[in-house]
Amino acid sequence: MILMVSVQDLYEAKQALKGGADIVDVKNLQEALVGSAHPNTVKQIRDEVPSAHHASVTLGVVPDQIGTVSMAVYAAGCLEATSVKVGFMVSEYEVALETLRASKEALYGTSTKLIGSLFADNLIHEGGLDPDLMVKLAKESDCDGWLIDTLVKDGRNLFDFIPETRLKEMVLEGKELGMSTALSGHLKMSDLDELARVNPDIVGVRGAVCQKGDRDSRVHWESVSEFKTELDKRETGEVDVYGASNGGEAAPAKNGTDWIVIDGTGKNCAGIIAALSEQVSNDNESIVEVIIPDVLNTYDLIMWAEKNNHNILTQKKDAEGSLRMLIQP
Repeated sequence: MILMVSVQDLYEAKQALKGGADIVDVKNLQEALVGSAHPNTVKQIRDEVPSAHHASVTLGVVPDQIGTVSMAVYAAGCLEATSVKVGFMVSEYEVALETLRASKEALYGTSTKLIGSLFADNLIHEGGLDPDLMVKLAKESDCDGWLIDTLVKDGRNLFDFIPETRLKEMVLEGKELGMSTALSGHLKMSDLDELARVNPDIVGVRGAVCQKGDRDSRVHWESVSEFKTELDKRETGEVDVYGASNGGEAAPAKNGTDWIVIDGTGKNCAGIIAALSEQVSNDNESIVEVIIPDVLNTYDLIMWAEKNNHNILTQKKDAEGSLRMLIQP
């Protein structure tokens, strides 16, 4: 899991980066429910963010105006945003689908990724687009990834609208499709164990990393650093969110069976699962050894293997601290 911090200006972007944020997500909290920042603000931040980090753009809740939205997406591509998020609240599914398809077309020739977004609390609004359709919508519109967020400001958060088990299913399905998966929505430090069990690629926050714990105050680097530290503790297994650690036995002898190694170092969970799925699809006879540097991804791979009726033969840590898992298709 990597940390995305929502910022409104260059000062907040610098505070987020100083605190260890992996992504600064530029948005405008004063425009409607949530809207887009001015292009000059996006450009200023994009020019200042080091290439090793990401600077994304949120368009917020977009109108049912396909040309207008795709033009805004095109502008994000011209500004070299890492990604652009297009969100839907009250909208027909087919309109949202066509909007995202037009947005994808508008990004041709750029390196900007398209992220479709729905809000967990959509159904409290008449005509709200069901967030349960997020993976289907992202797949059919050829998005590079998706985000589920919230809009309510009454103290409720993501988990008040969608249970952990359902979010886990959606995230795993997104990873199997090779998409990036992101969760946000008034998340706090107290939600980290649940988040870690769901294990999205990206965790998005704002209020939790503001100076007063209030999303309308300013992002503060010390709050970002504290949140990032706790997130990393769960990723490495220092904080065991499952209550038990995975043991491991010595690997069995190969016995003449072909042995394929998939090195997940430097890959996110979606990349590891995609590589495994492709390998097993092309060759369901060879034993596959996968190297997993992130302990949380282990649980996702176990779920993937169980879902697809593959056998996990062993799990053990190597000298570098990575987990090596043997899978028999």
